[in-house]
Amino acid sequence: MSRVCQITGKRPMVGNNVSHSHLKTKRRFYPNLQVKRFYLEEEGRWIKLRVSTEGMRLINKIGLKAALERAKAKGYIKSY
Repeated sequence: MSRVCQITGKRPMVGNNVSHSHLKTKRRFYPNLQVKRFYLEEEGRWIKLRVSTEGMRLINKIGLKAALERAKAKGYIKSY
């Protein structure tokens, strides 16, 4: 599984580790992903999503169905 949020589309970013002597080495910043089950009331079933904590807040704010439709429109998920 890739490290991509299925709701917001967040993916790993690339940056630098900077040491005390200011030497730089490449590193990756990973999104805070959690595997979580959500209950889809309209269909009466559970779905399992790999979602960032920001995605969880978005689901709490606009609702699961609306968040899934938005993610599908943006191409982050194919079906749910």
